[in-house]
Amino acid sequence: MNGPFEWQIGWRYTRAGRGGRRNGFISFISAISVLGIALGVAALIIVLSVMNGFQKEVRDRMLSVVAHVEVMDSAGGALPDWKATAAKAAEDPRVIGAAPFVVAQALLGRGDDLRGAVVRGIDPAEEGKVTDLARDSAPLLAQLKPGEWNIVVGSELARLLGAGIGDKITIVAPGGQTTPAGVVPRLRQFTLVGTFSAGHYEYDSALALIHVDDAARLFRVEGPTGVQLRLSNVMDARLAGTELQNRMGADVFVRDWTRINRNWYDAVQIEKRLMGIILTLIVAVAAFNLVSTLVMTVTDKRADIAILRTLGASPRSIMGIFMVQGATAGIIGTLAGCALGLLVAFNVDVIVPAIERALGMAFLPGSIYLISRMPSEPMASDIVPVIVTSLVLAFVATIYPSWRASRVNPAEALRYE
Repeated sequence: MNGPFEWQIGWRYTRAGRGGRRNGFISFISAISVLGIALGVAALIIVLSVMNGFQKEVRDRMLSVVAHVEVMDSAGGALPDWKATAAKAAEDPRVIGAAPFVVAQALLGRGDDLRGAVVRGIDPAEEGKVTDLARDSAPLLAQLKPGEWNIVVGSELARLLGAGIGDKITIVAPGGQTTPAGVVPRLRQFTLVGTFSAGHYEYDSALALIHVDDAARLFRVEGPTGVQLRLSNVMDARLAGTELQNRMGADVFVRDWTRINRNWYDAVQIEKRLMGIILTLIVAVAAFNLVSTLVMTVTDKRADIAILRTLGASPRSIMGIFMVQGATAGIIGTLAGCALGLLVAFNVDVIVPAIERALGMAFLPGSIYLISRMPSEPMASDIVPVIVTSLVLAFVATIYPSWRASRVNPAEALRYE
């Protein structure tokens, strides 16, 4: 006996559940195992999709302010020719935009308030090629003209300084001037001409933009200290940055946005990996519930197994019957969980507000969190491993009970029948 024999009987055992209290109980336990796998798979897909959504939301807000890749002079000074550097970088087909910049840490003060900030000198005419903020706020940044000493700061930084449009903000540059009276800090007053809100606290509270020529004069460099690059695909930044570094040599230092924001990027990756492992354990527990189901089924079907053996079924065929039964339950649970998970993940923006209205509460209050809605982005790179892992665990869980079934002695099984 072989061929479709194992599949037919295995499928029959999977559907069996009526015909007695014992069979009904086994069917109930089997249904619970399938439901457990489905819920575990669904939970894994939903959680990973929501984490992807949050990651994309924060990443997009971050990259609206910073470039995908930065190329800077390795000595920390000005680039000899930023246009030549940009042209060399543009030889990579992934590079779609370039703009010069000067960046330095400084203190911003107004009255008695003093705050540390990153001061970035930009060229408003070129900046729109690399950041969304410059593209969306072009009229505002156009007020940054060389020699007029205008400044644009983050909305939170302006609030901390108590500064409004038209107010004077003093920038204290690092280093100082040596005079007969000692070292005097280098100060320069700027006129606040506007604020921006990127939706990312780190930049809204600690970033100031001035014209690149004013920045060069303030920080005493001969020109732009680096070139910002925009890529066609933001996720290619790490690879593109490494290749640019190898191609452009040691005269420049190349870093991508994942290295600029290393702490955030690494934390997100670790958190997502650990959450995946934790939820996979839930799927594993549900999958190994199949062991108890199959063990009870084998015990209940000992007489059937003995009869099949006397009719010529091999131990391998008996093992195949129960592996089909367990694998079928695993496949049904996995596919049902995948369907449920994708249904919820693609409709989180509808489901969560409905739950919030029903409970009369907000999960993400806009007054506390930067993101007031629950984002979700299902990705095949997450879903496919979840499905494969669930199927493998279900298959592995069937091996021992099926092997036990194949070892049933027909004479012993039929002795008391």
